[in-house]
Amino acid sequence: MASHIMIVEDEPAVARGVQVALEREGYAVSVVPTGEDALSRFADVAPDLVVLDVRLPGIDGFEVLRQLRRETRAPVLFLTARSDEVDKVVGLEIGADDYLVKPFSVRELASRVKALLRRAYGELADTQTGRTLRRGDLVIDLERRRVTRDGERISLTTTEFDLLRHLASRPGRVYTRTQLLELVRDYEALEADERTINVHVSHIREKIEPDPARPRYIKTVRGVGYAFAED
Repeated sequence: MASHIMIVEDEPAVARGVQVALEREGYAVSVVPTGEDALSRFADVAPDLVVLDVRLPGIDGFEVLRQLRRETRAPVLFLTARSDEVDKVVGLEIGADDYLVKPFSVRELASRVKALLRRAYGELADTQTGRTLRRGDLVIDLERRRVTRDGERISLTTTEFDLLRHLASRPGRVYTRTQLLELVRDYEALEADERTINVHVSHIREKIEPDPARPRYIKTVRGVGYAFAED
């Protein structure tokens, strides 16, 4: 069965271009023009991935994402304007998995969508099936893609889970930001995007660390990147 993608975009020309490009890749596509429509139809459509524009009439993309994250961990690809650097950061902070800056090529969009779906549902999600990582009171179930600390469930986005999995799989190994980007995005990272890893790591720390200001699990290696604490 083809993966189902919901496009939330109020510009008809952009929405149509994205729809045609994704349908050519074999995906089933639903298009809605407003955040209200996205929220009201989400349960019925049950998309595997959401392409979400930030600037929408009425409820904007940020609020749509906040509400979606209360009920789903489906990957969300944010669309932002070139001049709105803050949109990228805010989107990642509230749970977006990746972002694409307008104007963009439909080939790049299709590549991002494919990578997100592979990580969330495909072969990349299944490469470590059946294993559980235990790091102190943190338990990472790789088969079910679940994380708990002291038995309490922690909700992570697809990107957050993959980052944590890569780091926790090799305690003590130092990853550069570029390496982490390429691991979780499944395509060559752009140097200009490295700072987005900082946002994702900060978000993970807020969720898994007893004291995010003094991280126990994910350590910063100054001038290089990050490493998971050795036992």
